[in-house]
Amino acid sequence: MYQNAAIEINEQNLQQVIEQSMQTPVVISFWAPSMPETAEVNNLLNKIAADYPGMVALATLNCEAQPMVAQQFGVRGLPTVALFKNGQPADGSAGPQTEESLREMLAKHLPSQDEIALKQALNFVDSQDYNQALPLLRELAPKFPQQSIVTLALAECLVETNQFDEAETLLATVPMQDQDAKYKGLMAKLELHKQASESPEIRLLEEKLAAEPDNTQVAYELAVQYSQVNRQEESLELLITLLRKDMNFADGNAKKTMMDILAALGQGNPIAGQYRRQLYSLLY
Repeated sequence: MYQNAAIEINEQNLQQVIEQSMQTPVVISFWAPSMPETAEVNNLLNKIAADYPGMVALATLNCEAQPMVAQQFGVRGLPTVALFKNGQPADGSAGPQTEESLREMLAKHLPSQDEIALKQALNFVDSQDYNQALPLLRELAPKFPQQSIVTLALAECLVETNQFDEAETLLATVPMQDQDAKYKGLMAKLELHKQASESPEIRLLEEKLAAEPDNTQVAYELAVQYSQVNRQEESLELLITLLRKDMNFADGNAKKTMMDILAALGQGNPIAGQYRRQLYSLLY
């Protein structure tokens, strides 16, 4: 209700503002036009609140214009800042304020920036906007190591963007108690992918390579087949093995295939990062 701009409190809307704190924390700044430092606190609060869109409501009380209301709050000096939650005072501070001190007070009662970013990322996943969610979740996952909801959301993004190897590795870390319907659904998709990617051509090449492990041409053909069914890690392992023996294998096509796979996986992909470093060590 009052989340986009500070509301000036008076006797008529006082109760409504306090009731607002049942849904959203409300920060009240007690100020006076004759004291410029109190107006500066208002400006600081507006600046800070912009970092928490929809998560905190701002209100101001002009103590010179509304002395009776100020008296109800027991204000003894200015500037004073009070934070209300669930209809009750939850925190506050009197005297000179800095941006740092105000941020510290609000941080105790509001989500962290990481929690805000996580909520946004999970919203992207819910709306199936996986390309937006994926880089956010890659960055946030190490900060929420015990939360399987983050692991599963990241795994969903990987499955839906055909990064099956990484998704499988990630899903293997989900503890038994968190292997819910979402987990089982993702595992089922991985299994379907595996079945689809085990074509007769691939099985034949795998059998040939098992029988002739030094046959570099078969290894290259299998790497190409793997890449075409999104079995990228297996493809990269075969290609880097070939390139260690001959950087110009298949007239340079082995190197080109590997670089194409790495480019498709993108900069944030840890599997790509691992093989990119190995390739660079050969190139330079």
